[in-house]
Amino acid sequence: MEEQKYDVFVIGSGIAGQTVAETCVKEGLKVAIADKREYGGTCANRGCDPKKVLLGATEVIEVSTNLLGKGIKDTPALSWKKLMKYKKNFTSPVPESTEKDLKELGVDLYYKSPEFLDEQTLSVEGKTIKADKIVIATGFEPRKLDFKGNKYLKTSDDFLSQKKLPKKVTFIGAGYVGMEFAHIAARAGAQVTVIDSGKRPLKPFDADLVKELTKYSKEMGIEFIFDATITGIKRGAKNLKVSYDRKGKSEKLKSRVVFNTAGRVPAISKLNLEKGQVNFTEDGIETNDYLQSKTNENVYACGDVSDKGFPLTPLSGKEGNVVAINIIEGNKKKLEVPVTPSVVFTLPNLASVGYSEEEAKNRYKNVVVNFETASSWFNAKRINAPLYAYKIILNERTKEIVGAHLLGPEAGETINLFAMAINQGMTAKQLKQIIFTYPSWSNDIKSMV
Repeated sequence: MEEQKYDVFVIGSGIAGQTVAETCVKEGLKVAIADKREYGGTCANRGCDPKKVLLGATEVIEVSTNLLGKGIKDTPALSWKKLMKYKKNFTSPVPESTEKDLKELGVDLYYKSPEFLDEQTLSVEGKTIKADKIVIATGFEPRKLDFKGNKYLKTSDDFLSQKKLPKKVTFIGAGYVGMEFAHIAARAGAQVTVIDSGKRPLKPFDADLVKELTKYSKEMGIEFIFDATITGIKRGAKNLKVSYDRKGKSEKLKSRVVFNTAGRVPAISKLNLEKGQVNFTEDGIETNDYLQSKTNENVYACGDVSDKGFPLTPLSGKEGNVVAINIIEGNKKKLEVPVTPSVVFTLPNLASVGYSEEEAKNRYKNVVVNFETASSWFNAKRINAPLYAYKIILNERTKEIVGAHLLGPEAGETINLFAMAINQGMTAKQLKQIIFTYPSWSNDIKSMV
């Protein structure tokens, strides 16, 4: 078997993996990278970027529907086929462009998933690879659901690449992906059902705001089935038949297609980590503060696959940079994660940063909770937005902003101002003193605190 030797071998070509490879090769190290799928990673090829392209079209549907009869005569029709073609303008160039950039830097490319043979040895493409340092940046993959007929399930990849949107669509799982896709599909004209084993969607987010979003989603026509356990899927002549247990009763529904949106798990099953002496849990590869494997000092992990990771692309790049520095200079840089915002790109957006109400009450002696529905505010009324609400949490003693939760148009943008305020330790008074453009969503935040 042919043998190759590298200073650094990176597994995974998303933002985290690219950052490590590019930084290390520029420092004169001999670097290789491998990916079993298209180069460029999940976000650019089959995740957040194409999802936002689809969202853009449905934003037009949402705004025009809300303004129907108020200056807008007709709601535009959405062509799923043309939307998919438009999406390819963003995704199709990514693999070739990523490969070209890496090759020009002098990085060797491999196109299959490696397997560990020992602590510093990999097998890939029929070759034995020796590497001083191995970096695992393989990201997440869909969680496998164990029931009869699970072979009929489609994934998020399938949703973002389907040429035709079926008339009836079901999503198993009401997390980020399930809720975002449900909103896209419903506005594109599909009959949508969301099934979840929990009592509500979006468990990590503020319960009061999620309640408002769920109510609005139902008004859009999305059907929710909570406290349900899927027991099986069978294929019929035209439809899939989904069986589930709920409240002690067995029930069924029919759907043209069923998507598994029940969460994602670290993509490590094919790596043979045991042979590499790399310990892992369901949260990912066990790493120290330097993102180095706790059980194999030759291995680092960054991005979603690390147990220190969060499923956020900007953080993946930051982690990749930490790993690269520690490989080049020795373990000198620890991962420091600022207070980080997160967004569910439903329409309206649901966004959050900092402590939840419950977390804040457990941490501080007294807190101020500003919770209000703001649909009567000018910015919401001017576009006839049906839903605009917020919950802002202050430390009562210092008046510092410690948590912000927004539901409304452009919440995914506005939450960044709160992220900046919380990271800088700003008080409500300091925020109110800033001059923002008016009338703007940004200016609204002064009234929220």
